[in-house]
Amino acid sequence: MTTLEPTPDAPWLVADIGGTHARFGLVSRLHAEPQEVRILRCADYPGLVAAVEDYLHRVPSCAHPSAACVAVAGPVRGDRFRLTNAHWDFSISESRIRLGLDHLELINDFTALALAVPQLPSSVFVRIGAGVRWAAEPMAVIGPGTGLGVSGLMRVQQRWVPIPGEGGHAGLPVETQAEAEVARVLREQHAIVDAETALSGPGLARLYRALCVVHDRAPAPMAPEQVCTAGRRGADPVAREALSMFCGMLGAFAGNIALTLGARGGVLLGGGILPGIVDFLADSDFRSRFVGNRCVAGYLDHVATELIVAATPALLGATVILQQHILDQQLVPEPV
Repeated sequence: MTTLEPTPDAPWLVADIGGTHARFGLVSRLHAEPQEVRILRCADYPGLVAAVEDYLHRVPSCAHPSAACVAVAGPVRGDRFRLTNAHWDFSISESRIRLGLDHLELINDFTALALAVPQLPSSVFVRIGAGVRWAAEPMAVIGPGTGLGVSGLMRVQQRWVPIPGEGGHAGLPVETQAEAEVARVLREQHAIVDAETALSGPGLARLYRALCVVHDRAPAPMAPEQVCTAGRRGADPVAREALSMFCGMLGAFAGNIALTLGARGGVLLGGGILPGIVDFLADSDFRSRFVGNRCVAGYLDHVATELIVAATPALLGATVILQQHILDQQLVPEPV
């Protein structure tokens, strides 16, 4: 189906739907950044259509969108989609019809984040340790939030092409004795223990509770953000140990992804947790575990690891997808 250029009277709708929050914006002209950004709670809505309708109702004098690209937390296959860490379950085609859109596309949220990276200014990246981003080399994008997102990005001719996947459900890197003890506790509590089990918001709380079991201590009832706060301030030694372990294991995991993708263009860190612990992350074992003691000595020594601190970057990535549709249509030769 043809995608029309956005106009003030028929803008594009872009969205980033995570396990906790739904972020929306509107694009009224080609190559423009999303405007009228709003952040809603997924739990307040039964599904995508209701959330979009409420968002459009909140925007003053909003024209009806002609097309939409929605970045979602989970694999996109076929017409039916269910959020990995939330209750939304819907048909893409039915949602398009109900919303009166000419075009509705779903992409993985970390695919959208990856596509945003080349468009973002250098001011929204915070370097974690040494390393450089080699131009036009593959990149990896990783981020712990409600889940653990992973995507790659590869330069093909003049276009950046995303490499979607479900890397967050790869194996949990366990390299120290303390991590082995925590992994044992987690395996007693969960049928499947993967990277996301520990390297996510809920995962940080699991690490804290597992360490309490290891230390034979009753855990305080702390949410992930409370573990972050107590760990950063040193108010709770077990919370600090959990946060330190989280950063170290995340570094090892990021190194594994970088080796897999050959990500000499850098490993970019996103998600909702890390921007709140920038200083702690920089002083942790993240970078040393990223480089690691690996058979391919030196391969990761000069690969950059940087944290994205932009507010809603995946909305920009969703915009890129729709812009690419316009370009592809222009490149299609006229029939003879």
